[in-house]
Amino acid sequence: MSTYAQDEPHVFPEGRKRGELLFSFLLLFTALALLAALPWQTTWLDGKDLAAQPRFWPALSLGGVVVFAVLHAVLRGKLDRTPGRWLEGLTWIRSLEFIGWYMLYVAAIPVIGYLLATVTFCTFLALRVGYRGKTLLWAALFGLCVVLFFKSAMNVKIPGGAIYELAPDSLRYILLRYF
Repeated sequence: MSTYAQDEPHVFPEGRKRGELLFSFLLLFTALALLAALPWQTTWLDGKDLAAQPRFWPALSLGGVVVFAVLHAVLRGKLDRTPGRWLEGLTWIRSLEFIGWYMLYVAAIPVIGYLLATVTFCTFLALRVGYRGKTLLWAALFGLCVVLFFKSAMNVKIPGGAIYELAPDSLRYILLRYF
């Protein structure tokens, strides 16, 4: 018979964690909204079996999400409340900032090109999360390696930036092809 130390975490915690109910309700709301939009997003084909209908599998999946979100909310709602639920929600909202960074990056690629946008994005993102000094150079080098890997090694076709039009003809081809 083995003994466990009392201060080790239990596999199934007794109390509710911060944001659990908020997560359940957001998941439930999203799944119900997607279920409500299903008739406008899919069709019902006459003469097809149920499993072959375009609407069936998304509806089944979203129905499962609704069931499990309700079960989670009911089962976790019975436990003692842990303070900090709104703080957890605020943390989730603050993380949406990084979606904005990514959207800015995607919008910058057609203007300044894949090379400059990727190197700048990697450097500014490293700066934003708190890195300083030589780490910023490593972030820029990482961005350069990403560009070289995708454009040169993988031969991914990414449209060149408008700024490439300002380069001389011989350099423009190299920028469009490899950067």
